[in-house]
Amino acid sequence: MDIKQLHYFIAVSEQMNFSKAAERLHISQPSLSNAIKKLEQEIGSPLLERNTRNLQLTEAGELLFERAKVIVKNMEVLKIEMDEVIVHGTRDITIGVMESIKHWLPKVIANYKKDYPHMKIHLVDILGSKRVKKSLKSYKTHLIITNQLMDDPELEVQTLYEERLVAVLPLHHPLAQKDTLTISDICEEPFIISTEGFQTRRDILTSFEQAGKNINIQFEIERFETAVSLVREHLGVTILPENYLQGPTAKTIVKKEIEGLNLSRNVYLVYLKNRHLPLAIRQLLKDIVQFFENK
Repeated sequence: MDIKQLHYFIAVSEQMNFSKAAERLHISQPSLSNAIKKLEQEIGSPLLERNTRNLQLTEAGELLFERAKVIVKNMEVLKIEMDEVIVHGTRDITIGVMESIKHWLPKVIANYKKDYPHMKIHLVDILGSKRVKKSLKSYKTHLIITNQLMDDPELEVQTLYEERLVAVLPLHHPLAQKDTLTISDICEEPFIISTEGFQTRRDILTSFEQAGKNINIQFEIERFETAVSLVREHLGVTILPENYLQGPTAKTIVKKEIEGLNLSRNVYLVYLKNRHLPLAIRQLLKDIVQFFENK
């Protein structure tokens, strides 16, 4: 039994049709049929019921199908890890990021590059919990910094810090004259909010619900940059992480604390528990955690 045979068997099991499986594998149907027969001979048991119009897995076939998927996946992972260590070395690291980390991550990287000057760092936007899981589990990213709360046994999740959420208004908005705002102040304003699947959206909706107020959603966005652009044009108000509003952005809008609510979110460092990470990448993980431990 080898990996190629397992690939063939998985394709047949998923398609339940030799012709479609052969087409997917780019081999002839007779070659595929012979490969499966040979696999059954090696195992000493039929894997497929061929007596009916449609193929069905035998009990042995069902067991092999489940185990084969794990074996093939592990081999794919091993190839990626060996390629990373042997072929490319440890010169590349891919980090999934969100928008509000711009005030601190460059500082961590600048310090890290003093010890690892040859490391090439790829920063990619990974927004939404589904994308976080998919990116890590498909080995597209080594680690992700996110506010999405991950409840997955395959992921290691470390809380880095808590950041406050604040109301964001256009310049010269009538509410800009107030020192602080309440949910009642903004509940009738056209509201700009993240799309479904974002933790910040859930937190904001919960806050309105706790205050007993409806929210007047007029725009749904994925990026804070878009939300700020809409606010600047007096198209609505929003609630964003205060950290995102640092720098030049702060001069183009008005930010206000929201009274009566501990409206905030946690930011997490997430990576795969069982993925082999080279020393240089493990060091960056430590540097990120220590940056906040030392503050």
